[in-house]
Amino acid sequence: MPTKNTSHNPLYNQGNPLSVWREALNQVIFGTETKAGKVFDIVLMGMILLSIGVVMLDSVEDINPQFAVYLYWAEWFFTAIFTLEYLLRLMCVRKPWLYARSFYGMIDLLSILPNYLGLLLPGIKYMLALRILRLLRIFRILKLYEYLQEAQVLMRALRNSLRKITVFLYVVLTLVVVFGSLMYVVEGPASGFTSIPKSVYWAIVTITTVGYGDIAPKTPLGQIIASTIMIMGYGIIAVPTGIYSAELIKNRQSDPLDNQACPDCGASGHDQDANYCKYCGQKLNYED
Repeated sequence: MPTKNTSHNPLYNQGNPLSVWREALNQVIFGTETKAGKVFDIVLMGMILLSIGVVMLDSVEDINPQFAVYLYWAEWFFTAIFTLEYLLRLMCVRKPWLYARSFYGMIDLLSILPNYLGLLLPGIKYMLALRILRLLRIFRILKLYEYLQEAQVLMRALRNSLRKITVFLYVVLTLVVVFGSLMYVVEGPASGFTSIPKSVYWAIVTITTVGYGDIAPKTPLGQIIASTIMIMGYGIIAVPTGIYSAELIKNRQSDPLDNQACPDCGASGHDQDANYCKYCGQKLNYED
């Protein structure tokens, strides 16, 4: 009797496959090749946009008093829908904890958590605007993985340059503490430099060329020091940019990415020739 070929089906492994209903649910929620999966993703994107609109309208003073009740129940309606969707996502993968810890899993949780926390801390409910991050799934839905590939290049370059940038930030921190302390001694409270922390704040604002202007030196010596910091600021800004640009050149790649979602953790965006999930190590393709 012929066996079912699962060589290209990510829903099977060397152990037990997903149950029938979980397999079907996985294809709808994480799959983008089926009609049901496409409809699910499009409806989900629409509901995310509507929910963000509700949160924004709720913060408008001219609208909130008139429609507060409707907006309140609309927020809870979307929260209930997204909570159900989050639970279904956990149910249709083999290892729910891996999905919960993944990038999209954390975003899904953050999109519903503020409304529940808002029962204790009312102001935090406006953090529901974080749902906009869920629209990142549009890259997977529209198969725009070349854009995600570029994002991965950026993230890889950032990770590789992290140590150099950390050393650079340590040097900058040392400089602002030194200059802030110096300005506190030179200018003093009479010019607004009432403490070393406030003087360090001024040094940070000045060396980053932001220049709020809430504190300014009055003495000639203080103005000379300030001018020195300003000139240094222009050179300092270029350093992390150069470090990051060098890493970008080293880390560019052109390999296309696969749209297949891992059945264990729900992650997608693997290399075309990948046999295992880059996030959880689960085998992606199997043969009986």
